[in-house]
Amino acid sequence: MSTVELYFAAIGISALISVVATPLVRYAALRFGWLDRPGSRVKTHTVATPSLGGIAIWGGFTATLLLLRLFTTFPTGTLRSLRAMVTGGLLVFVLGVIDDLKKPAGLHFKPKFGVQILAAALLVYYDMRIHFISPDYLAIGLTLFWVVGICNALNIIDIMDGLCASQAAIAAAAFLLIALPGESVYVNFGAAALLGSTLGFLPWNFSKNHKIFMGDSGSLFLGFELSALALGTSYTRLNPLGVYAPLFILLVPMFDTFFVMAVRMIHGRSPFLGSRDHFALRLEAMGFTRPQIVALAGMVAGILSLCAFVVTQVELGWAIAVYLVICSYIAFISWKLYQIRMKH
Repeated sequence: MSTVELYFAAIGISALISVVATPLVRYAALRFGWLDRPGSRVKTHTVATPSLGGIAIWGGFTATLLLLRLFTTFPTGTLRSLRAMVTGGLLVFVLGVIDDLKKPAGLHFKPKFGVQILAAALLVYYDMRIHFISPDYLAIGLTLFWVVGICNALNIIDIMDGLCASQAAIAAAAFLLIALPGESVYVNFGAAALLGSTLGFLPWNFSKNHKIFMGDSGSLFLGFELSALALGTSYTRLNPLGVYAPLFILLVPMFDTFFVMAVRMIHGRSPFLGSRDHFALRLEAMGFTRPQIVALAGMVAGILSLCAFVVTQVELGWAIAVYLVICSYIAFISWKLYQIRMKH
């Protein structure tokens, strides 16, 4: 079996495991009361819904990589990196499970940040970190900030059926395509497994009669793995600005994070307390349906991922032009979204 065939196998295996495991997790959630209840004005659902769907996403991803390990000979560097992703992902996944089980209050942000920093430090220990910044202590600090930030960005955007999972799937596909046929094989295998496990979960998340939420166990795990994938590929073949391509790939959840924090602070509220300031809810207030919002966000993520690919393939001048255009659009859209009146 060729390497490319192995990538497709990873997508298929992880999708199969996830799509089969998700209804089993849903049954257990109903049996043991693992429900996300609409206990505050911040929540957007109206009935108690089975949660912890992240178990299926984590299971599909982890089981696929373990199976590939048994039947494939990985290079030493690839094996070390995948070990870091699996081990660190397990830490963040367990954190999410505990947080889900403690709902509606959840864990305090301090232990959550502590575990996320520990998982990020594990990546650094395996030399999965930012390498284009000096000195090393600054690069390590920015790596920790990046991992924790993306973990919480995916968590923050998980406010609407299919929104977080679709963004994660598009991002994983983008990392896979940009990395091919790169030397960082672990990125390809990790992205393929993450793409499949997320695709397997999505039908159940969209389902009307058999719905299940991924919970923090899913969103935090997805954020960790995506942040790790972003650290593993060379983006600088033609221009130095190519290293910022992951910002485009993950821009939708990053935008929502910075946008809601900015709006909260403008209105004198804590940036860490929940509110209905998310871009998706503002689009809903404009009259868009939720499926339309998820589709629109997915289309934007796809275009941004294409831009990420472009800036890795063009000369410096063209890359600068792409960045300027995207930044201009961000400023314009931010202002338009801010004008929408929301009930708090």
